Amino acid sequence: MSDSVAVFFSAWQLDSADARLEKIKSSVTANVRYDDPRTPQTVEGIDALNDYVGMFSANAPGWTAKVVQSSSTAGMTRATVAFGGMGPDGKEMEQLGQYFVETEGDLISRIVGFVGTGTPE
Repeated sequence: MSDSVAVFFSAWQLDSADARLEKIKSSVTANVRYDDPRTPQTVEGIDALNDYVGMFSANAPGWTAKVVQSSSTAGMTRATVAFGGMGPDGKEMEQLGQYFVETEGDLISRIVGFVGTGTPE
């Protein structure tokens, strides 16, 4: 796995917009593009991506995002990310997402995410 992928997802749990921005800046290209089922349109650029990721920490305080499995080939990384924290019922929860990540050099240039891992439940 590319270190930039782990760094990018480690930014998701940061409450501080400045700290989150620094992590994101260190892991993505200036023209990064991001899509997932919760984005009605492509999120483009570092500032917009920082705002989008900030919504996660604001809406899921205390939750973390961690790459739990990945593989790479031909400049593309497939990463399974575990999002976890305290649910509304007071119990620990975990949700998995699958991300396909393109890089330019050591930095992420495009991320496309999916809910779940594509396996039957």
